Amino acid sequence: MALVYDTDSGLPIGDPWEIPLRAGDPGLGGEGADRVLEGMILSASGWRGVFALDGGEESPAREISAARKVFAAAAARVFAAYLREKGGGAGTPLVIVAMDTRPTGPAIADLMIRVFLAEGCAVKFAFITAAPEIMAYARTFAGPAGGASAGFVFISASHNPVGHNGLKFGLTDGGVLSGEEAGKLITGLKEALAGSGGISACIKAAGGAAAEDLARLYTGAPLVKKEARAAYLAFTKEVVTGSHEDLYGSIRDALKMRPAGIVADLNGSARTVSIDREFITGLGAKYRAINSEPGKIAHRIVPEGESLEPCRLFLEEAHREDPAFVLGYVPDCDGDRGNLVIWDEAGARARILEAQEVFALACVSELAHLVWTGELSFDSRGNALQKAAVAVNDPTSMRIDRIAGAFDASVFRAEVGEANVVGLARKLREKGYLVRILGEGSAGGNITHPSAVRDPVNTLMALLKLLSIRSVSDRKGFFELWCSLSDQAEVYHPDFTLSDIIASLPAFATTGAYTPEAALRVKTADHALLKDRYQKVFLREWEARKEYLARHYGIAGWEAAAYNGTEEKRGIRRFGEAGRGGLRIVFSNNAGGRTASIWMRGSGTEPVFRVMADAEGQDKRLERDLIEWQRRMVTEADAN
Repeated sequence: MALVYDTDSGLPIGDPWEIPLRAGDPGLGGEGADRVLEGMILSASGWRGVFALDGGEESPAREISAARKVFAAAAARVFAAYLREKGGGAGTPLVIVAMDTRPTGPAIADLMIRVFLAEGCAVKFAFITAAPEIMAYARTFAGPAGGASAGFVFISASHNPVGHNGLKFGLTDGGVLSGEEAGKLITGLKEALAGSGGISACIKAAGGAAAEDLARLYTGAPLVKKEARAAYLAFTKEVVTGSHEDLYGSIRDALKMRPAGIVADLNGSARTVSIDREFITGLGAKYRAINSEPGKIAHRIVPEGESLEPCRLFLEEAHREDPAFVLGYVPDCDGDRGNLVIWDEAGARARILEAQEVFALACVSELAHLVWTGELSFDSRGNALQKAAVAVNDPTSMRIDRIAGAFDASVFRAEVGEANVVGLARKLREKGYLVRILGEGSAGGNITHPSAVRDPVNTLMALLKLLSIRSVSDRKGFFELWCSLSDQAEVYHPDFTLSDIIASLPAFATTGAYTPEAALRVKTADHALLKDRYQKVFLREWEARKEYLARHYGIAGWEAAAYNGTEEKRGIRRFGEAGRGGLRIVFSNNAGGRTASIWMRGSGTEPVFRVMADAEGQDKRLERDLIEWQRRMVTEADAN
């Protein structure tokens, strides 16, 4: 039976000393690398697959198959070797292990911990911990004594169904490994399993940990969790304020004058045991939560669409009792992503925000934050005196380009994947850009520097700052700054609400990343070939439809761009250059203005091929027309 942990003490329940992987395990005989890796998706965004023993995507089973045990053991051996190499053999490598609330997490954690110990690593076990929390904690181990390396492994499949699980790896810079470094681990994993003795070595390592070391580690788990929580709390304050103490005080003072309340549907996620209540109420905001027992996953994990409906209803109930409640959020299982519901004054009801809306609001707030603090300033003609930028993924709506333009900031795009966007932001900072906010608009949420991971608390605080930091005497608040810089001074009034802020955003219609029309199943495994075939279809279709597009929507031309890792190539002649990365076609009007786009990419974490469309304006017909057209073209290319 898989090891289970007490959620209060962090200690194992049952016999923790039973070796979890033996040569005689059912189904293990004759396992090869292909069998161990079967069904696993390995990418920079994480390694994911179904771990539940019965193979069910929605399975609540705690036990994992023999093949998945070997996979976890091999992953631990490879990461231990990676850390030893990073440290140049100096000192003892440190590994921090944590997990979200999926049923198979304890079994994976226990097995990996045993292997890390057998491989000579020091281990700290933080048990159930939100992804941003473990990454904030890992920062505190940067530059350990003796030059030894340190890193973390986080056991989670993020927004995938409950029967799935997976692994994310990182060092002490506060984020997951870059695409290049993750590629080294993937290569190492395949090599470790390919040899004739690879599986035997995994079995040996799984049984190589000393019982006293395991006992000491499990007994110390509550203290490690306490340390991680404290590190995360302090770091979140730094991120939200940008280390400007006067801003923290201003938020607290503003909330005394205009109370605000936040509700949460935690859906049994890792955020059930994180800092949310403590941080939010510490600022002076009100807080209520449902589904707050760890592991009690009440509905679909991905925080999109129907998954936000319980929170929407909960916000309506809370608002009826206390009108101060105006915001709500739902995280995914590992707690690094959260999308929002708001009280809409215009409609007198709670409503779900689209993911692209959430990111747009966060961008308005965090760019205004730079102006309010004086980090970003302008000359008499409105030109920024500092180079500022926003880093996003390739399917992020061009709404962000319009928002950034109001602050004279540039927008740069990377391929889908948090590691890619974080890597791009780092490159931009090296070039002298001020990059406070970045993220994947298609998934909602945001990454606020110096954090290197999405965090729903930071997203909530971005909106809370927009609402609470209001104009005082001759100092403009966040919303008035936005209205002035976006040539909407007439929109601002002192008693504005969230509805007023949302109404001021540039109008765009964008396909939701998790709507049915955004997902296709394709049989062509070679995505470069698929995109080359797609190019032929698109060029034919463009000639047939260009007059229609010009007459109905003012579209006069197009440009194709490829996104691989942190690199963007615009004006590509061959669509297949995009390979397995993103392919985006941007449409322009007669004046050369970029007004709409279509996009495609095979998911790195799910067996689907994603397509999207983005169109400027209040009329949603163009987006509907483009996404239907895109789906037909991709389907035809796949059939050829």
